[in-house]
Amino acid sequence: MGKFNGKIALVTGSSSGIGRAMALRLAGEGATVVCADVNEDGIHETVALAEALGAKASAHTLDVSDEAAVKAALEKIVSDHGRLDILMNNAGVAYKRWDLTQAVNLSGVYYGLLHAAPIMAAQGGGAIVNTASVAGLAGLVPALAEHTDPRSVERMAAYVSSKHGVVGLTKQFAVSFGSAKVRVNAVCPGFVQTQMTSTMRESDEGLSYMQDLTPMGRLAQPEEIAAAGAFLASDDASFVTGVAMPVDGGYFAR
Repeated sequence: MGKFNGKIALVTGSSSGIGRAMALRLAGEGATVVCADVNEDGIHETVALAEALGAKASAHTLDVSDEAAVKAALEKIVSDHGRLDILMNNAGVAYKRWDLTQAVNLSGVYYGLLHAAPIMAAQGGGAIVNTASVAGLAGLVPALAEHTDPRSVERMAAYVSSKHGVVGLTKQFAVSFGSAKVRVNAVCPGFVQTQMTSTMRESDEGLSYMQDLTPMGRLAQPEEIAAAGAFLASDDASFVTGVAMPVDGGYFAR
């Protein structure tokens, strides 16, 4: 039996990268997975991959920065499936302007928490895993050229502040809903081999920069982040809530 047999899960930002890996990890362990993203083609690809594992999966086009859309998506899942057991609150952007970064990375996570946690509380419990970052635990070390580039400084600050906010939301909702058996945790990835790091990985200098900042000397695979998220969503973590777990190859331990 899979750890998530009979569970209903929503994974935001699941058209690629960590979100896709999370959706497939849950699907592979028995969950029915709703894959949500603004990228319609990507989520349909993820659904096909989940179905190839023998899981039930569906696609839902969703912009997490739209509160009404998030609320409607959650209500539809409950209407279609009768409950919501797991929310992987994963959708995010990197190196974008301030307002877009906050709208997706921070408000998008907040809307998921705000509307999913009461649903889970009313049904007797559930698990929410937010995707934060090591940038939610400390400032990022900029590459040399980024020290003096105003746009880089602004966009790095936007990302770091948004992910610090995700860690704060994680703790507050864990405290607020702990007695209702709703667990809320966060994974804090370091550098991961996804689209977000693709530009940096195109040059030997960029790749070395990320590897040198990581004591394990390599980038993570999306599946490694998904494995940590699946643990936090599972009954194996039944007494774990309010945690921001680094999954970073030692970046935060330096």
